[in-house]
Amino acid sequence: MNALLLAQAEEPQNPLIPHLDELFIGLIAFVIVFGFLAKKLLPNINKVLEERREAIEGGIEKADAAKTEAESVLEQYKAQLAEARHEAARMRQEATEQGTAIIQEMKAEGQRQREEIIAAGHTQIEADRKAAAAALRQDVGKLATDLAGKLVGESLEDHARQSRTIDRFLDELEEKAEAAR
Repeated sequence: MNALLLAQAEEPQNPLIPHLDELFIGLIAFVIVFGFLAKKLLPNINKVLEERREAIEGGIEKADAAKTEAESVLEQYKAQLAEARHEAARMRQEATEQGTAIIQEMKAEGQRQREEIIAAGHTQIEADRKAAAAALRQDVGKLATDLAGKLVGESLEDHARQSRTIDRFLDELEEKAEAAR
């Protein structure tokens, strides 16, 4: 072995090939470091990886559960929305029908009020016509009495006689007017 060492010492050494003692020491150091890492670090790394895997799987399960719940809530929402739309359509229909009924009632009420106003107007016109006829009759009677008194030459102040004369005169005028028609 000494000869081998001497031969190695005399030969120029290749930098790519290490000495056997260095290779042996390196191998022992590697086994010590690898053993230390395997005993201390590897269980911690495996534990962290296992926790992470469980968290991811739990997250996926929670996401699936949340997705299922969201889909059921969405279906409920769609059903409620369809029901609300149906209810809104029904309410619009009812409002339209009520509006039509109210319009009909208002038209009928307007027609009734118009007829009342027309009837009241006719009544008022008839009353005004009678009042005007009575006033005209009095004025015509007074003028006729005054004129007759001037023609006859005597006063026709007797009220009863004056009334009869006026009535007779106006009746004759009305008969002539009706005959002329």
